[in-house]
Amino acid sequence: MIFNEKMECLDAQALKTVQSERLVNTVSYLHKNSPFYQKRFAEFGVSPKDIKSIDDIVKLPFTIKDDLRDTYPFGLLSKPLREIREVHVSSGTTGNPTTVGYSKEDIDLWSEVIARSLCCGGAVPGDMIQIAYGYGLFTGGLGLHYGSLLLGLTIIPCSSGQTKRQLKILQDFKPRILACTPSYSLYMAETAHEMGIDTKKISWDIGIFGAEPWSEAMRKEIESNWNLQALDIYGLSEIIGPGVANECQHKTGLHVQADVFYPEVIDPKTNKPAAPGASGELVLTPITKTGMPLIRYRTRDIVTLTYDKCRCGRTTPRISKILGRTDDMIIVRGINVFPSQIEEVLLNIEGTQPHYQIIVDRQKGGLDDLEVLVELQESFFSDEVKQLQHFEQRIAKEIESVLSVGVKVRLVEPKTIERSEGKAKRVIDKRTL
Repeated sequence: MIFNEKMECLDAQALKTVQSERLVNTVSYLHKNSPFYQKRFAEFGVSPKDIKSIDDIVKLPFTIKDDLRDTYPFGLLSKPLREIREVHVSSGTTGNPTTVGYSKEDIDLWSEVIARSLCCGGAVPGDMIQIAYGYGLFTGGLGLHYGSLLLGLTIIPCSSGQTKRQLKILQDFKPRILACTPSYSLYMAETAHEMGIDTKKISWDIGIFGAEPWSEAMRKEIESNWNLQALDIYGLSEIIGPGVANECQHKTGLHVQADVFYPEVIDPKTNKPAAPGASGELVLTPITKTGMPLIRYRTRDIVTLTYDKCRCGRTTPRISKILGRTDDMIIVRGINVFPSQIEEVLLNIEGTQPHYQIIVDRQKGGLDDLEVLVELQESFFSDEVKQLQHFEQRIAKEIESVLSVGVKVRLVEPKTIERSEGKAKRVIDKRTL
């Protein structure tokens, strides 16, 4: 089933025509309605008459997260505040958070792209979905809720937390679909095992997991625990929230709703388009929004982009799973390190748990230390110090072969690392720069 076959199955030329028309309209709309972009366009010497097709998007300036922080709370709105129907706020770690405003049309659009995403993942009207993303200022819960309503799903709006209650609802209501962060699904599996629940015999058939990067190895871990199809959903609040892209059941990339969000992949060092098929930073431009459309928003997510037709029938371009982030990247002794690289190694070593933490510190002499805390399965824990040391050395060697940088591994007992009901905190950087 395809939710919007007209837009999800356009041929390349037809899609380009739609994108061109919508980009031209969006640039004209912003030039008329957004004081921020009026000023930004003038600074870059570009005007609406310079934008005649989607190919001209490279003439436009980038937008970055600091632009939202610097104009906090409502400086990037393109409609009067009285015409904004919903506001979401990100949890900023430094400075101002980012605020996103939605018009009524944007809420309808969000419902549409989430319905497409759920349908892409295999949901059909009448299915029951357990939404365990947080509701409120975080976009996950409400976004999935709106799209589920439009698609015709029966919604259990659990929000995040209250894990034992979530598992009781799973057993009693028997929903077909779970939506939450991948790390929380593993936490639920751990709790289920403690409660004596047979996770192989549950009703979840599809898992829609997002809001944090996760590896193929974690996918295998989730699917092994829950006996479901673990599918990736992608989005970010600055663009719309979840619903920008979603995997179908072929798992060959995430289908971008490209008639709504125009994707580019750039080399983050040169800011020029990356070579076809090469990895680079994903840049997104929403081309139909009205409340707060952004131009060429730099997501900081590293992906590849492909354009070939998928076996599911959709012709939309597909991004890879997130390969890393330019801002989550840790530089250790001059080497670029992504947490996802370490996760991939750990989850391919028998005996390790899918719970880990990366600690970066700096010695007095200025040399960086990289330590990885790794939880071991109960059956692999031993009282023999030599055996544990050997296992630590083996894991360290595997990580070093991937990162090309020295690492210290410390094995810890199960449940030692703090669990999260939302996004997992993977990195603690203690360096004072």
